[in-house]
Amino acid sequence: MGLPGSPECRSRRVRRYCFPAVLLPDPTTPASFEYHPGLRGRQAEALELANVLRRLIRLSVTTTAPPDVTARLTAQLAVVADELEQNLPEVPVPRFIAPDPDGPTKDVPLGGAMPYDVVVGKFNPLALPVVLGFEPPKALGHAVFDVAYEGAPGCVHGAILAATFDIILTAANAIVGATGPTVRLALRYKRPTLTNEEAVFEGWVTEVTDRRVHSKGRIVQGGIVTVEAEGEFAVFNHENVHRMANSRRQAFDAETAGGEGS
Repeated sequence: MGLPGSPECRSRRVRRYCFPAVLLPDPTTPASFEYHPGLRGRQAEALELANVLRRLIRLSVTTTAPPDVTARLTAQLAVVADELEQNLPEVPVPRFIAPDPDGPTKDVPLGGAMPYDVVVGKFNPLALPVVLGFEPPKALGHAVFDVAYEGAPGCVHGAILAATFDIILTAANAIVGATGPTVRLALRYKRPTLTNEEAVFEGWVTEVTDRRVHSKGRIVQGGIVTVEAEGEFAVFNHENVHRMANSRRQAFDAETAGGEGS
């Protein structure tokens, strides 16, 4: 993934595999996932489904409904789950989006190529409530974690913060056009990060070599630094990644077209 003007995007040979990352949310450029084969024609409905499931997750860890009510609602949800299961495609929905080799380059919000990502995928009900943004050279993440993400009483679970930093530092790496898989991620928990209060994640790159990207980050909550992070990432061949994603997308398209014609 690269940003407009980055060396990665300036190369014509690589450009067709490149997603220029733009700020999300951007009121002048509404984010659309209609180009994702699993979301075409059902984007709004799929998002509403994910939002309802997010609400159910929060309620399931806070409700004190009586046993009979809990049992009745669980049975209703089981019926819904059974019906959804009947609509699973033979070929799994692509998790990542590869550009159409024959189409134009798309401006995709960072995370927009990953609609089902476990951290920032808006169509994944498990995804964390993190909104990404850019203030170069920093990448930012704003989040208010509720009780579903609680570890110690009133505090965000440390593993949740680590998962968030993984994407925040990756976003920082994208600013310099050098992204890849995580090699090492180390966190220093200085103070508790509280639930139900905004936490601001910051990430920035400290060093780039031919094979590695080194980044640092921190959480600021109420003007206080609660966590510091350091990450090391491999410089990855994105052409190979997009080739694999494109293969999955084509298989899904072919299976869907076959089903429609039967």
